[in-house]
Amino acid sequence: MSPDSDTPSPSAWPPRRRARWAGIAVALVVLGWAGWYFGIELPDRREAAAAAALRATNARTIPDLNLDLVYIAPGDFLMGTPEQRTVVKWYYTMRETLTKKPNLGAGRDNERPATRVTLTQPFWIGRTAVTQGQYQAVMGTNPSQFTAAGRDAPVEKVSWEDAMAFCAKVTDREKAAGRLLTGYAYTLPTEAQREYACRAGTEGPFAGELDATAWYSANSGGSTHPVGTKQPNAWGLYDMEGNVWEWCRDWYADKLPGGEVTDSLGPPTGSHRVFRGGCWSGSAALCRSAFRLVYVSSSRDHFAGFRLALAPSLTK
Repeated sequence: MSPDSDTPSPSAWPPRRRARWAGIAVALVVLGWAGWYFGIELPDRREAAAAAALRATNARTIPDLNLDLVYIAPGDFLMGTPEQRTVVKWYYTMRETLTKKPNLGAGRDNERPATRVTLTQPFWIGRTAVTQGQYQAVMGTNPSQFTAAGRDAPVEKVSWEDAMAFCAKVTDREKAAGRLLTGYAYTLPTEAQREYACRAGTEGPFAGELDATAWYSANSGGSTHPVGTKQPNAWGLYDMEGNVWEWCRDWYADKLPGGEVTDSLGPPTGSHRVFRGGCWSGSAALCRSAFRLVYVSSSRDHFAGFRLALAPSLTK
């Protein structure tokens, strides 16, 4: 008995009573676990499996180029980087001062205000960046500096206009072959489409563990690498972070629109285009899912590549 109570302690209960209560406790734990697993985890797993099956079923290939595109279903996401709260920012500022580790969650001014984007139309996006071999097969030339990396390395030293010319030729080829979806064209992804596909349902600075998914300054050895040799993101897309910067279709704007936007196409006019994804020579911070780099569209640099998208045909 407890010194402060007349109620017998559990250790004083008869063996049968202790066994009964132990059984009840075990049953409650099992039922709680089952409710959590089957009530929450299993539907999530089923939903993820169904989405993966949908992507696999609807995947498209340009056969003679061996160029695969992954189906991306309509959905919504938070584009950009929200402003960190003062206390959080202060903590990371102090940590950066003491450890020299950058605050990768802080973002930049041109990634704000964070914008809720809804994409109402499905689209397809290249499983990898366009390679040197694919580019040469369509355009008849390989402008890349890193030819030693091989035909399966991403093409680079292409301008925005070069990339769009490639897209137009592929559209014409696929239309002539009777494989082009009605109302769709091959083009560059918009910023919103690319960030949505890059994040693959994630909300942090990166879509995965960076060294496992990206070639960047810490591991590239000063060169591009064949596409698809790192791990893909959750939607089966390779090199969405690192290897080469990738042109987007949009004009560049200094700020995101904020609020809620449907099928964002960026500003109607501008003077520069947008790079996304980071590259072989860039730091980890530049590989973040939300990082936006403004660039002159006519530039041809050894870090500039692109990824094909199959999207609703729009005039812009």
